[in-house]
Amino acid sequence: MKISGAVYLAIITLFLVVYYLVCAVYLNKLDYYNLESLFYIEKAKIVFEGVGNRLKTMGLTAPLIPFYATFLFTPVSYTLAPVLASAVGTAILFYIIASNVVKRLHDNGYVLLLLALFLFHPGIIYTAASGKSIYLILICFFLFFLNLFKFYRSNTTFHLSIASLSLVGLIFCDYKFVWLTLFFLPLILIITINSLNLSEQESIFRLFMSFNSPSLRRKLVNKTFALYIIMFSLPLVAVLCYKLLNLTHASDLNYFAESPYATWNVLIDKLSFDQLTTNTQYKIPEVSLLLSARVLLFAPMILVAVYLFRESTYQVLTILIPFAFIEFLHIKYDKVFLAYQYYLMFLILAYLAIILKAQTVKNQGLFKLGLLALVLVQLYVGWYYLRTSNIAEERNFTKVLVDRTEDAIDRQNIDVANYLNSLPSDAHVLVDDAIAYPIVAFTTDIKPLIMPYEGSFLSALESPDKYVDYVIVANARNTEAGYTQLNNKYITFIRKTISDLNFRKVYETDDWTVYRVITNASGSEFGRMTGR
Repeated sequence: MKISGAVYLAIITLFLVVYYLVCAVYLNKLDYYNLESLFYIEKAKIVFEGVGNRLKTMGLTAPLIPFYATFLFTPVSYTLAPVLASAVGTAILFYIIASNVVKRLHDNGYVLLLLALFLFHPGIIYTAASGKSIYLILICFFLFFLNLFKFYRSNTTFHLSIASLSLVGLIFCDYKFVWLTLFFLPLILIITINSLNLSEQESIFRLFMSFNSPSLRRKLVNKTFALYIIMFSLPLVAVLCYKLLNLTHASDLNYFAESPYATWNVLIDKLSFDQLTTNTQYKIPEVSLLLSARVLLFAPMILVAVYLFRESTYQVLTILIPFAFIEFLHIKYDKVFLAYQYYLMFLILAYLAIILKAQTVKNQGLFKLGLLALVLVQLYVGWYYLRTSNIAEERNFTKVLVDRTEDAIDRQNIDVANYLNSLPSDAHVLVDDAIAYPIVAFTTDIKPLIMPYEGSFLSALESPDKYVDYVIVANARNTEAGYTQLNNKYITFIRKTISDLNFRKVYETDDWTVYRVITNASGSEFGRMTGR
């Protein structure tokens, strides 16, 4: 019995889900947890198990779509939810791309090449097994450019509308993609000029002819404006509404992008850059133009894509837009290193171009052999880039995966969380989850924890003896100690401010110390009751 293409792809997709989950569980056994996934775990616990007003956490945690995607798997396990989401999501990405390959090329060779990438490329494994939101970024990125190219072929605005929806998804998976719209403003004009029924082929002359003819000028302006509205109105309105939501509930338009309580990467990006730039071991920094050269080394298949589209100027420009986009990011966010997902999107874009234009190549056998060679090169370079990344958590992934060494930082967080889990159920703990969210993520019951989302947090901060029994403090050795009020300076300040209050150290790691709040009136009695 012959298996249909859809069933065949579904079986491969299910196999990939299992494969990615095996990798994820293997990493989990070595205590590897991604900081982004821990952030989602902690916020999901607040949403479903927290005490007090949780609407702010539910609506303003960013990026929004990846956070909501973990909700689907929280009934299984809070801890595994981000990993389950990324494993299933990456397999869905394969299915979306492979179904387009089958539909357009009718050649299993291209499906096998794609499968090789999804099985062995370290970046894809990182996407699937780390619990990060890269899978959603790549899905939205692929759908965005796929529908753009469909629009080029059919000139049907339906595809442009779908591209606009995909762009909304892309922005709410990674807000930096809002800047991608800047580079499509001139491209839309070029597309409109080429769509005019003129005998002249060169764009510059077509533009000259259009502006010198009142009817053509009116047609050009109307069509260009219409395309701008279709493509950009939805993303810009969505961003505006979201900013107003932030202003209403947090009194800050950019709360979702700038507050460590709303997004995980505000502190991580800054610390990653500061640690590397102050390191005594010299590393070559990311330099404009050389960044694009690094992309070409990472995904040389993109050169094949440009060659295949060489006869269409605006389609080549479409492929080159992501290069301009990453160069812009490097200039605007000069204190942030380019994350791995920005390299991976070129891998996806290159394969999309292959899907759309491979049938135009006459010698298919030689072409597929060439693509196989490029795939092998991309596997090696992808591994090298991940292992030598400027971003510590990307290097840490390969270290845990290959060297099978336990993650010491996550081990500390787990140990502190285990201590909190051993406390009496009526013992309240003061925690600042701006930096302590990994500890909260591993805590079994978060109801005894008083955190900033609760109205009583500020009162507990000023008078801990009246609200809590324990305080978690970041040690001086903790690289994030300067970004929280709950550090050693806080302990000194409270001791001076409240004369009959003291703190006793009950548990300590390299980064964290748990203090028990002691007062002259109740401290000794509480200690006898708990045995601590």
